[in-house]
Amino acid sequence: MPTQRATPDACSLLDADHRNVKKMFKDYETLTNSRAASNQQKKRDLANQICLELTVHAQIEEEIFYPALRAAIKETDLLDEAEVEHASAKDLIAKIQDASDVDDMFDAKVIVLGEYIDHHVKEERNEIFVKARATKKLDLAGMRDLLAARKEELMDELATA
Repeated sequence: MPTQRATPDACSLLDADHRNVKKMFKDYETLTNSRAASNQQKKRDLANQICLELTVHAQIEEEIFYPALRAAIKETDLLDEAEVEHASAKDLIAKIQDASDVDDMFDAKVIVLGEYIDHHVKEERNEIFVKARATKKLDLAGMRDLLAARKEELMDELATA
């Protein structure tokens, strides 16, 4: 008997973003370990792509997912923590984007950002998404469409900025 896959929902869309960015961080680490001079531009481009993806991801969570979840559940301390984690990540993203040189400090900032994101993703997967899927007050399948549409809008907007 074939296993049934869960209907794609807001959490699965957000988690796909998580997996995509995690792969980018691994690719960045590979470039860092290589030390080839030609990797400097590749690292800059990849760091810029990571920053774009994370900026859009955080914005759709803050605009759509977190407010809806905050209204649907009683315990919102995890959402408070998630928003503080977003603020820390945004500070580091700004430092990466403003850096003039792709040097050891640049690498360190990207690596630390990856560590922040790993921690954040674990909390979302293991706690926030579990609570979101447990409540009957949210239409997570419908929210997925809202998130996807807003994500596309922001990607177009920020990619051309």
